[in-house]
Amino acid sequence: MSERHILTLSCPDERGIVAAVAGFLATQDCNILESAQYDDLESNRFFLRMLFASETGVSGDTLRAGFAATARRYNMDWQISDASHRPRTILMVSRFGHCLNDLLYRHEIGALPIEIAGIVSNHNDFETVAAQRNIPFHLIPVTPETKPAAEARLLELFDAEGCELLVLARYMQVLSNDLCRALAGRAINIHHSFLPSFKGAKPYHQAHRRGVKLIGATAHYVTPDLDEGPIIEQEVIRVDHATSADEMVAAGRDVENVVLARAVSWHAERRVLMNGHRTVVFR
Repeated sequence: MSERHILTLSCPDERGIVAAVAGFLATQDCNILESAQYDDLESNRFFLRMLFASETGVSGDTLRAGFAATARRYNMDWQISDASHRPRTILMVSRFGHCLNDLLYRHEIGALPIEIAGIVSNHNDFETVAAQRNIPFHLIPVTPETKPAAEARLLELFDAEGCELLVLARYMQVLSNDLCRALAGRAINIHHSFLPSFKGAKPYHQAHRRGVKLIGATAHYVTPDLDEGPIIEQEVIRVDHATSADEMVAAGRDVENVVLARAVSWHAERRVLMNGHRTVVFR
């Protein structure tokens, strides 16, 4: 029975890497279905993602054990995972529900390859939304005094549920540096792309007053540097003088939905590889 796996790797660039990988897969009776690679000339680092199938049903453990020698030879950071694996994910939201509802809908129609383990919020606005979908809802209020305890509870829940990904779907609390480090590479945030031009309340209204002609959104990994983590995806749309502030808000919601969904999907499909403070995204 055919088993599909995904290999991702990065390593110092040198000749023979692709041949070594393909040769190993051939010895395991595996057939390469997709392959994407990138050579970063600035850092002299090579990146590769392969989707392959084993017609003999060789297990991931067997593949990982066999590939270890090749990985050592080229000093690789690498992973072989089951292509059907859907990472268990917690979605976090405050009081703006457009990103949450969009992710839930995409998940329901099979367009988002994650397993939703729960919804966490500092408000109870979306408890009914979770209940309608039989998704566990966790209310974790946050105040300056209770923030350390609230984050400890969140991390405990994340670990207890065996989660691999945290998605801030317009969760309007800043995570502490310690929590950002604990979830490095496993937490994705979305924000409008006016930063740092228009901070604070009603950024779209600020943009409208300034006559902005482009609005957009950025999805990135969460780091202690607020809204400055490695970027996964961005998108922009045009507006003009006739676009009202409320229309800008609506357009901004749409672009935030699309950008966050792409970032979550690409992460779940192991299409995103870290390259220092940047990412390589094999779309």
